[in-house]
Amino acid sequence: MQGICLYLHMHQPIRYREYSVFDIANNHNYFNSEYKSRESNEQIFKKVATKSYHPMLNLIEKNIKKYPNFKVSLSITGTWLEQAKKLDPTLITQIKRLVKSGRVEILGETYYHSLAFFFNRAEFNYQVQKHKEAIEKTFNVTPMVFRNTELAYNDKIAKWANTKKYKGILAEGWDKILKGNSPNYVYKPVGCAKTRLLLKNYRLSDDIAFRFSDQSWREWPLTADKYLKWLQKSCKKGNLINLFMDFETFGEHQWKETGIFDFINSVISQWLSEPTRTFLTASEACDFMKPVSEISMPSTVTWADSERDLSAWLANSMQKSATKYLYSLRNKVLKTKDQNLIRDWRLLTTSDHPYSMCTKYWNDGNVHAYFSAYESPYESFIYFMNILRDIEFRIKK
Repeated sequence: MQGICLYLHMHQPIRYREYSVFDIANNHNYFNSEYKSRESNEQIFKKVATKSYHPMLNLIEKNIKKYPNFKVSLSITGTWLEQAKKLDPTLITQIKRLVKSGRVEILGETYYHSLAFFFNRAEFNYQVQKHKEAIEKTFNVTPMVFRNTELAYNDKIAKWANTKKYKGILAEGWDKILKGNSPNYVYKPVGCAKTRLLLKNYRLSDDIAFRFSDQSWREWPLTADKYLKWLQKSCKKGNLINLFMDFETFGEHQWKETGIFDFINSVISQWLSEPTRTFLTASEACDFMKPVSEISMPSTVTWADSERDLSAWLANSMQKSATKYLYSLRNKVLKTKDQNLIRDWRLLTTSDHPYSMCTKYWNDGNVHAYFSAYESPYESFIYFMNILRDIEFRIKK
C-alpha cells in the first residue's frame, strides 16, 4: 500500500498597526484597523477566505464525499480561529462537518503561532494547552499529533512531545539531517519510546506550494499526470509521502487562475484510481509502517528559507532585540493580572512579527516581503518596539 499524508496549515496573524512613538502612553490599541495604506486584519482575512478558505474547504468536502479513502490533516491556530468566529463563522461550521466525517484530523500546536518553545518553556506549555482546549471546545476532538510553529523541531521538542504522549510529531525532511535517507518512511525520534516522527517530503511539497505557477521553472507547467509520475517514482524510496504546506497555497499563494484547484482535484482522483493507493491522516500515518530507524536533530530545523533553521526569525539584530525585549516582559505582564494586557502581549509572540523584520536577500527575501504587512523590515521593527515600550508603560501604570 502506498499512502499520502496531506497536511495543511491554517493561520492568519493579528497584525499590529503603524504604531508611532507619539502613541506610546496615549493609545493602547495595537491591533485595530488603523492602517494608512495597507489592508486591515479584517480585510485580509475576508479576502483570503474568498480566494482560499472557502473554495479549498469545498474541494476537500466534495472529495471526502466522493472518495472513501481521501483524508486530510489540518492545523489551525488560535488567531485564525478567533478571526473566523468573528468574521466568517461558516468556515468553522464547515470544518466541524469535515471533522465529524472522521476523515479530517486536527493537529496540536501553539495557540498564538509562537516560537515560545525556544524562549520560555512555561509560555510554550500554556499556549499548547490553550490551543488544545480551544480545539476540544470548538471541534470536540483532542489533538493526537503535534506540529510546532513553522515545523521548528529538535530532539528536545521530540522528547517533550513523547512526555505529553503525542502519537506523532511533524518535521522537515531536510537533506542534511537525512544524510541520503528518504523522508518517505516513519521514523522514531531519538530517545522517544512512543512518539513517531513524520518528515515532510519538501521537494514534492514545494513543487506545489512555491513552484507551481513559476513560469521560469523548467518543469512548468506542472500537470497532474507529471506530478503523479513523480509521486510513483518517489514511492520507490518508501511508501509514505508527506505533503505538508500552507492551506493558503490553494487560491492565495497560487491563484485560482493558475489552475491550482483543478490540479489538486486531478491529483486526488488519479492517486485514488488504484486500490493500492490511499490518503492518510497524520495519526494513521504514524501507524502506516514500523519506524525504520531513529533520527536525531540536535540543532533546530524548520521549514523556512534555504537554511531551514531559525534564521528567518532570529538572523539580524532587530529580530534578536525585539524577541529578547518581548520575552523579558512576560513575568511582569502576568503579575499585573490584567487580561487585556496579557492578551496583547501574547498576540505579540506570533512568529509572523519577527519574520517581517527579516533582512535577507534574493529568493528568501522575496518570500519575507510577500508575507509582510509593512513597507520594510525596519518599519516593522520600529512599530513593534514602540508597542513594547507602551506595554512597559502599562505595566508600571
